[in-house]
Amino acid sequence: MILSTLVLGIGNLIMTDDGIGVRVVQRIAEEYSFPPEVEIIDGGTLGLDLLPLLEGLDRLLIIDAMGTGGPPGTIRRVDGEEIPIAFESRLSPHQMGLKDLLAVSRLMGHPVPEMVLLGVQPECIEPGMELSPAVAVQLDELISRTLQELNRWGICSERITPARQTTQQQGYAASLERKP
Repeated sequence: MILSTLVLGIGNLIMTDDGIGVRVVQRIAEEYSFPPEVEIIDGGTLGLDLLPLLEGLDRLLIIDAMGTGGPPGTIRRVDGEEIPIAFESRLSPHQMGLKDLLAVSRLMGHPVPEMVLLGVQPECIEPGMELSPAVAVQLDELISRTLQELNRWGICSERITPARQTTQQQGYAASLERKP
């Protein structure tokens, strides 16, 4: 039986650390390929507009900035019924939308059986395009943990390699190296 899985990056790219979830899924979508039953989505700040994506979903992995209780850059894993509780102390307006999204999905008879949230404590949520140093340094770790969660669910990813040079290009490059 093939289980449908959604990897959902949440956040606002123009609000510094709030964009971490979106940055993670952007990198994953660029650098990895997955089986067809896995969808990688930049959910941005869409909130309830994401409701159709949850219908018939078996597993949901959310990546977002959240209050972890630790210093900036602290990563926390939350699962199941703890996810709405994690958004009680919201850091940005979209987090209430995500909490509402999960509640409405359940009320409409589409609860997601298995959910995991990977969150990172932001240092700064204010207008700006760059992640703070404390959060930027965790980007690769969040990608790694996202892939680990998928692997735990039996989902393998394949690293996308840059297009290989054609034989002709390789020969031409080699001939240039030999010339004085």
